[in-house]
Amino acid sequence: QVQLKESGGGLVQAGGTLRLSCTASGGTFSNYAMGWSRQAPGKERTIVAAISQTDGSTFYAPSVRDRFTISRDNAKNTMFLQMNSLKPEDTAVYSCVATNLFGPRAKIYEYGYWGQGAQVTVSS
Repeated sequence: QVQLKESGGGLVQAGGTLRLSCTASGGTFSNYAMGWSRQAPGKERTIVAAISQTDGSTFYAPSVRDRFTISRDNAKNTMFLQMNSLKPEDTAVYSCVATNLFGPRAKIYEYGYWGQGAQVTVSS
């Protein structure tokens, strides 16, 4: 069973950049389709970006497309989310998620493994 741990969250001004990392352990990383979810206060948790196991196929929510980039390094059991041109509405807890289903997967209920989350705060 895979365990996930995020790093790289923090406080940034609008227009700035952040890079989130997710390190996996306890499973064969390349067997899992991966994603980044986020949940803002009072809102539902949604998938903002997802990536397939090995062929690099990706999904982006419309709200982050062209600003965020998801990537993974299967040799290092690590996934990344590069976030550019950040907006105050990007403020949320971002969690690394994984699924055994063939990816990329765009729905939150398709994921069965979660990290503890990392806070991202974008000030105006």
